[in-house]
Amino acid sequence: MNLSNGRPYLAIPGPSVMPDEVLRAMHRASPNIYEGALIDMVAGMVPDLKKVAGTDHNAAIYISNGHGAWEAALSNVVAPGDRVLVPATGRFGHGWADMAGGLGADVQLNDFGRNRPFDLTRIEDTLRADEEHRIKAVLASHVDTSSGVRNDIAGLRKVLDAAGHPALLMVDCIASLACDRFEMDAWGVDVMVAASQKGLMTPPGLGFVFASPRAVEARAGMERVSRYWDWTPRFNPESFYQYFGGTAPTHHLFGLRAALDMIHAEGMENVWRRHDVLARAIWAAADVWGSDGPLRLNVADPDHRARSVTSLRLGLPYGPQLREWVEENAGVTLGIGLGMSEDGDPQGRGYFRIGHMGHVNAHMVLGMLGSIDTAFKALDVPHGGGALDAAAMVMAKG
Repeated sequence: MNLSNGRPYLAIPGPSVMPDEVLRAMHRASPNIYEGALIDMVAGMVPDLKKVAGTDHNAAIYISNGHGAWEAALSNVVAPGDRVLVPATGRFGHGWADMAGGLGADVQLNDFGRNRPFDLTRIEDTLRADEEHRIKAVLASHVDTSSGVRNDIAGLRKVLDAAGHPALLMVDCIASLACDRFEMDAWGVDVMVAASQKGLMTPPGLGFVFASPRAVEARAGMERVSRYWDWTPRFNPESFYQYFGGTAPTHHLFGLRAALDMIHAEGMENVWRRHDVLARAIWAAADVWGSDGPLRLNVADPDHRARSVTSLRLGLPYGPQLREWVEENAGVTLGIGLGMSEDGDPQGRGYFRIGHMGHVNAHMVLGMLGSIDTAFKALDVPHGGGALDAAAMVMAKG
């Protein structure tokens, strides 16, 4: 019997579920890109985007995915031969490091594995050892989408200050913006990158770069910057055309406007609180399942887990069987174990990830957890009983 007919639920960690309000906003004819309502809408939208990032400074919008935002940020402040320090806690820390290397940077990688945050003491030791201040920037992921690790960005700023090091603090918030608490100015972040397809509830295709005055000063010292990635005209456009380095991503902008309206109507504190409660409900269910079975949360300490994505290890053969069963029989798509390879499982097929970001609420999470619980029973996967009760209790207490 197939019970998947009906509206499917994409529970992967991005692209996230798009609200009907966003879809309706995008369902329109192409607008004039030279004058009129679109130009006025974007001018009013940029300040609302900054509010989500927690900054009063500069914001640029690129037609790109998150990888494009990585390159845009690097291109404006890191020249070939400059050294960057990358404390990696999963696949995407390594990805940003590889991007920097491809642009000619001298990459110093500190690999902290895939199931714990970076060690601030070790990073401070590295910074203090750099007596000549060759490290120009520190590239850190707030949340790693593959491992589900959440790093202490405010603590990293304190480490830079304690070491007296002038390196720019550059942060990847692609998987955390509008999900996990992030306050760019208050935390002393110089450059932040994000993308549209996760907490911002808009289709993939928009990349965002936010920059502090220190970062703008660093850009001024660059010998050359790619015309397209250069953030200077985007921060202070003399014409609408300069916002995007060409034709505007019109329908994405209409969708983003609707998404920002939803976020600010709820309020950032409430957005963060909702993501926190729903994440803890998922973890509570996972703890119960794992009490009498092979399921394990990838990150042991809840304080180090993202509120937007949870990575879990079920092992082989259960991992792929679970994902296949819930998609075919319950209409729920879970994320693959991206970047979670290990001995005996080089493709990370024994892992799966749950995305709980953006347009997600209690009944969606409970339905997804119920589908997983049903799959455990259908597939005879050993597991503890009472997971849904545990999740419901977290939600009931808030």
